[in-house]
Amino acid sequence: MQKINIAIDGYSSCGKSTLAKALAKELNYVFIDTGAMYRAVTLFAMRSDFFANNELDTQSLINSLDEVEVTFEFNQTSQKSHVLLNGEDVEDQIRSMEVSNKVSSIASVPEVRKKLVALQQAMGEDKGVVMDGRDIGTVVFPNAELKLFMTASPEVRVERRLKELQVKNPDITREEVKENIESRDYQDTHRATDPLRQADDALVFDNSDLTPDQQLQKAMQLVQERM
Repeated sequence: MQKINIAIDGYSSCGKSTLAKALAKELNYVFIDTGAMYRAVTLFAMRSDFFANNELDTQSLINSLDEVEVTFEFNQTSQKSHVLLNGEDVEDQIRSMEVSNKVSSIASVPEVRKKLVALQQAMGEDKGVVMDGRDIGTVVFPNAELKLFMTASPEVRVERRLKELQVKNPDITREEVKENIESRDYQDTHRATDPLRQADDALVFDNSDLTPDQQLQKAMQLVQERM
């Protein structure tokens, strides 16, 4: 059966990665978490002290981009793909709230986007890729055979993100998570380069009231139609 590329876009904590991983597993496709790539660059900037008083030293980051290598590797222990920063597995480190609070400022740097988009496009040349992010259907894979734009109610998004973060940080509050999501939404939709928006040919996919199994079944129906 001929393979296709699947682009999944949407706001943070809408379940993009959950659906993308499940689809990739069901179809035996490659899953690419583009958000993890931007988080890896964010971690690099933090380790390099490019944030002073919470402000990004953009030029220093741009000057150092040649030193940044972001790749993926299947982890036998977790049985999932992990992101590597210059060969180091940083899957756990990039999921912190500190990285979450800084990743939108990194993702708004045009030079960072250009570097990572080129990597992402190369990954999809042979088809059979499920990729999620903010600009997959509009910039990375404008010709993807299936594009989904995922949404969920604000309350559901906050609750999902809170549960995810409390596993590693039980002290995180609902208000902190709500503020982080609102801030990222604003930055993602208002950045000058490749802002988050729904592609003209994307299908809106609201999963506020769907279980992971239900959303996978619904998405698989759409995949079968496109194939």
